[in-house]
Amino acid sequence: MGGGRPLTLKLTLSLSLITCFLLSSSYGQNCAKHSFPNNRVFKTCSDLPVLNSFLHFNYDTSSSKLEIAYRHSGIGSSRWVAWAINPTSTGMVGSQALVAYQQTNGTMRVYTSPITQYQTRLQEGELSFNVSDLSASYENDEIIIFATLGLSNNGTMLNQVWQEGGLNGNIPQMHVTSGANVQSMGTLNLVSGEAGTSNGGGSKLKKKNIHGVLNTVSWGILMPMGAIIARYLKVFKSADPAWFYLHVLCQFSAYVVGVAGWGTGLKLGSESVGIQFDAHRTIGIILFCLGTLQVFALLVRPKPEHKYRLYWNIYHHLVGYTVIILSVINIFKGFDILEPEKKWKHAYIGVIVALASTAVLLEAYTWFVAIRRKRSESEGKLPYGGVNGGEGNGVYGHGVRTQQA
Repeated sequence: MGGGRPLTLKLTLSLSLITCFLLSSSYGQNCAKHSFPNNRVFKTCSDLPVLNSFLHFNYDTSSSKLEIAYRHSGIGSSRWVAWAINPTSTGMVGSQALVAYQQTNGTMRVYTSPITQYQTRLQEGELSFNVSDLSASYENDEIIIFATLGLSNNGTMLNQVWQEGGLNGNIPQMHVTSGANVQSMGTLNLVSGEAGTSNGGGSKLKKKNIHGVLNTVSWGILMPMGAIIARYLKVFKSADPAWFYLHVLCQFSAYVVGVAGWGTGLKLGSESVGIQFDAHRTIGIILFCLGTLQVFALLVRPKPEHKYRLYWNIYHHLVGYTVIILSVINIFKGFDILEPEKKWKHAYIGVIVALASTAVLLEAYTWFVAIRRKRSESEGKLPYGGVNGGEGNGVYGHGVRTQQA
């Protein structure tokens, strides 16, 4: 036991030293404490709020020359980084970018790229202002871009954008369109050195989340629930005609919420010129059209004894199931676009599995009911207690209900 105290003291001292080291490393991320090679000095620096990025600069007010060093830490060798000034807007389109990455042969490539559209491949081109002394380095998982910019007529308040993305060989690929990658923009005061943040990215992300939630709840949950109610609850005599009104309420609520979600999608599209998710948009338009047709079809629904009622039922079921299938497909496309935390996608998968399992169990039960009732009828007995016949489903017989779907 006597030897335990020195060991405890050593462990405590070691842990204290490790803690101090980690704290000093974390505080070392402050841009003011960074030292550049060759005794290069930048009078002003800014810790950018996202993507482990820092901007160091010297600004000469008399010549409007801006000397910058953009640092991007914690970056792998198979990724590109970019820092840009947008003279005309706060977003990506219109940005005048400096791009750098390590090529497959180990050398650095650094060049200028004017961003004229979303989903750009960062093609090389001249910027709207002069760029000189352009170079880049990659060391200790950090890329640094050096450049001198001639900013005459641009004033002292700039809109800046910074970004990172993956490489396919030596070709830059599209960056992630969620999280920190859509928040990496803001303002920069060249005189005071103060860097402001732009709420545009966060606001757009909030709209995307609202769009996703509305459409998931409406098209992806309420619509299938309404279909399950219509197909299976009407089998039970005690649920007639309540099942019909529940079905209409569920589907109409889904349509109203879905139209709101569709409207937010249109708004996002109008605010995101150049960003196109063709398949997601096309399916969304088809869903809106089919959903609207279903609502108006109720206005021309023939009476149960009408000769065209069978054709109306076929149309109603076919369009309804098509809407459900396309809805689920489009929701998963939305997950791929928005890229939320995996728990949300897993939660929706759980909901779909639960609804599908419920439908399978009810389908098996209704077949059991139908077979037993037909057997009873063939023996001259009354139909199986408490069960209605169904119209147009093929397994529920030909009993008469007080209400028809």
